[in-house]
Amino acid sequence: MKVGIVSFAHLHAEAYIGNLRNNPAVEYVGFYDPDPERRTTYGTAFDSPNFADWDAFLATGVEAAIVCSENSNHRADVERLAAAGVHVMCEKPLAPTPTDAGAIVDACRTAGVTLMTAFPMRFSMPLQTAKDALDRGDYGTWTSMIGRNQGQCPTRHRAWFTDPALAGGGAMTDHTVHLADIYRWFTGVEVDNVYAVSNHITYRDESDVETGGLVSLTFADGRRASIDCSWSRPLNYPTWGGLALRLVTDRGAVDVDAFRQTRTVYGPPEQHTRWDYWGSDANQRMVDEFVAAVRDHRAPAVTGIDGLRTVEIVDAAYRSVASGKPEPVARR
Repeated sequence: MKVGIVSFAHLHAEAYIGNLRNNPAVEYVGFYDPDPERRTTYGTAFDSPNFADWDAFLATGVEAAIVCSENSNHRADVERLAAAGVHVMCEKPLAPTPTDAGAIVDACRTAGVTLMTAFPMRFSMPLQTAKDALDRGDYGTWTSMIGRNQGQCPTRHRAWFTDPALAGGGAMTDHTVHLADIYRWFTGVEVDNVYAVSNHITYRDESDVETGGLVSLTFADGRRASIDCSWSRPLNYPTWGGLALRLVTDRGAVDVDAFRQTRTVYGPPEQHTRWDYWGSDANQRMVDEFVAAVRDHRAPAVTGIDGLRTVEIVDAAYRSVASGKPEPVARR
């Protein structure tokens, strides 16, 4: 299967190119990117064919593509791919607004192409193990969940993450969607309303968007969960961020950390301590699932609707910050 990447704007593209090359069912055709600096930088770094022109990219015969452009460009990029009959895995958030996310879902449905949202935490073995145990009833009945998806300010990796015109927001846009998706996946229950607060305490001089946030979710059955979505890790922290949650049940509590499988590496005094991750590769499992879903003509494990639902939750969170009260999730 001929598979390519659309844009290296998102830092995850650097992992996906290796994931595609590791899949024996894939012929990697290269990447399209309108930015000449990124074409030069990443084309050289990964010895990859790269294209400045859409027609040249599509002329490779690409059958499926991973969209890693800036959030505000997702809709146009996916619509163009779908119109050409190309199957799509799109980075999160699916789009900055529910309107754009819904248009992405509609475009792929109309074109009859596969649409997958890039939520690698669905393929994290610690989270998968906890989900399987919850489904078996090992933990009893869940009552609440407390999660954190914290990280560093992304200016160090990709400055556009702090540009509201390109990203759609700040930390709440960037880090709410992963746990919102995990909660929906764990429970099978939709979120009905959201109460959220945000601030700009950390990285005040490096960002014009919110860098801290706490999002409280109330599910359709009345149970609750929370998400700390802050960019609160210092730049000298051993890793860029992480994702963990506490699942509270009628039998106790279970702590799950998607990035606990690390070894600590100490260097000379002038170097920061770092963590080397040695656990399972969630990105590889996700990319393999996308390729398999396209090949087998079936829905992927994470759909475009899953991506849309999390964008709707983020939209309710921003409305709540503005109103100072809980806001309903407006589902399409």
